Amino acid sequence: MLTGELRKNITIGSEVEIVQKQHQRSGELTDGFVKKILTKSPQHPHGIKVMLETGEVGRVKNVLEED
Repeated sequence: MLTGELRKNITIGSEVEIVQKQHQRSGELTDGFVKKILTKSPQHPHGIKVMLETGEVGRVKNVLEED
């Protein structure tokens, strides 16, 4: 499993787990597929910000790899 701190680990359509802004304290994860990568820099210490296909926005904690 890859971490979400590096932009190169994330592609459109990747299955990821994100933490949304309102869930940062609880650490509650939401999983889904990346529709849009919102962070421009190649890395971010708290995770790359993405939008899921459902419209939810958050920072990637884990990139789920396909078997």
